[in-house]
Amino acid sequence: MIKIYFAGSIRGGRNDVNIYKKIIKHLQLLGKVLTEHVGQVTARGEVGKSDKYIYRRDLNWLSSSDLVIADVSSPSLGVGFEIAKAIELNKKVLCLFHGQKNKKLSAMISGCPNIKVGEYDTFDDAKKIIDKFYAGNSKNLRSK
Repeated sequence: MIKIYFAGSIRGGRNDVNIYKKIIKHLQLLGKVLTEHVGQVTARGEVGKSDKYIYRRDLNWLSSSDLVIADVSSPSLGVGFEIAKAIELNKKVLCLFHGQKNKKLSAMISGCPNIKVGEYDTFDDAKKIIDKFYAGNSKNLRSK
């Protein structure tokens, strides 16, 4: 079974937790999501754990994953670190971005040749992008 590392903002803000939950549920149809806690309102996988524990656990999960899917709509230092580490580990990386009028995607993400980017408006858009990426058809991931 394919192992998927899903990254989304936790300490950087939980504004997108509802979409994370939907994305994770969809990803579970494709494989084993190692980071299900990212889609929980309280991120229970973080509660009571030391920063060192979380760092080691997440790097182990990242190392053992087959691919990485990150929602980069809410800026997060941790998610940026995870993406950089995934590239270093030669993982396939998809970044989902919910574009809005006053928000622009970081050039470090959109300009990186090792990252596939999909911009979405709705969860259905995000699902289509994920399915294209999963199927290996990542030339044009924009669903708009």
